[in-house]
Amino acid sequence: MTNMGQSAERNSGQIVGSLEFIAMMAVLMSVVAISIDATLPALGIIGNELKVAHPNQAQYIISFIFAGMAIGQLVSGPLSDALGRKKVLYGGLVIYLVGSVVCLLSHSIEVMLVGRFIQGLGVSGPYVSTMSIVRDKYSGRGMARIMSLVTMIFIMVPVIAPAIGQGILFLASWRYIFGLYILYALVVGTWVFFRLDETLPPKDRIAFKAANIMHGVKTVLQNRVTVTYTITMGLVFGALIGDLNSIQQIFQDQYKVGSMFAVYFGLQALSMGASSLINSHLVEKLGMRYICIRAVMVMIVASLILLVLHAFGPISFWAYFFYGMALLFCVGLLFGNLNALAMEPMGHIAGMASAIIGASSSVIGLTLGTIIGQLYDGTLFPIICGFLVLGGAAFLIMFFERSHLEKAPQA
Repeated sequence: MTNMGQSAERNSGQIVGSLEFIAMMAVLMSVVAISIDATLPALGIIGNELKVAHPNQAQYIISFIFAGMAIGQLVSGPLSDALGRKKVLYGGLVIYLVGSVVCLLSHSIEVMLVGRFIQGLGVSGPYVSTMSIVRDKYSGRGMARIMSLVTMIFIMVPVIAPAIGQGILFLASWRYIFGLYILYALVVGTWVFFRLDETLPPKDRIAFKAANIMHGVKTVLQNRVTVTYTITMGLVFGALIGDLNSIQQIFQDQYKVGSMFAVYFGLQALSMGASSLINSHLVEKLGMRYICIRAVMVMIVASLILLVLHAFGPISFWAYFFYGMALLFCVGLLFGNLNALAMEPMGHIAGMASAIIGASSSVIGLTLGTIIGQLYDGTLFPIICGFLVLGGAAFLIMFFERSHLEKAPQA
């Protein structure tokens, strides 16, 4: 292949303009978000219809998609490096469609959870491929800026998805929410087919072999920066999953907001989108580590304040609402930067690294978040403690990593 041909293939994907590229990456990532957030208003209804033994068990409908996603990434990542990004995208969307059909037809909680797990396996393809495609085309603070813009658009899904789910419940059965997932995947797949070229040239692909996978795992685990920010991402993710698992019960059962749940949750999620936009403008000036450490500090201080309020009696709805906004604002600052920091040293094995980083942080987050969610007792105490303890641990890990690198150039 000529150098000109190699250069053209490396820059493939530029058939779409930069704004469309950012929008497409956001939509691909949003398959995960819409699969979670449009379901939230229906969790109690689904739990009752499928006869769960305890209200907290309906939370597993959220947890199981994360479980499938964690495992799926371990396969999707190596396949993405071996076969190219688009083939893994298509395969993941097909698996996701199968899982959506299983959920649509389910008549027991066990079948529903199987379907959600399959959905999780499927969404791992778009998630890993999206991260790898962005890493193929950008690096460093430029990658962080693009990821922030992607996240900014992506976060509009959590803003509107609960309202879509609530609207479907007003008009029809919760099963139509899973019909929406089927339609969404088909539309996304069609867009990618016609408008995105492959970003990984054949010469840069890594054969799908056990030795290569072990080498990738070893490379990731031996890199101090990547391990540090993978663990940190898992801790933040755990606090967020604990909140997501409980949020329908908090809004609808504890605070009795009824159908306004979609509005209040959407407003909280909007703060996450705002912080992603702010981050896209600040990250190149301040650096990723600087922003991450201060975002976690705000998370800790806000949780301490609410914990003190909790000690004096029940927390008012508005205190919780603005606390949630502050937390999601911090999460919006954290996720794009933590991902970019973990991926930065891994450009030569982007797909493999994205899979290992994503799977590892997901396992950490899923384990901790499920524990927090199952501890829900009708009060905010488990959620507050989750953000406080996990935020504190994340701060200590980042602080010591930054101290270790204080003489090196900062990202």
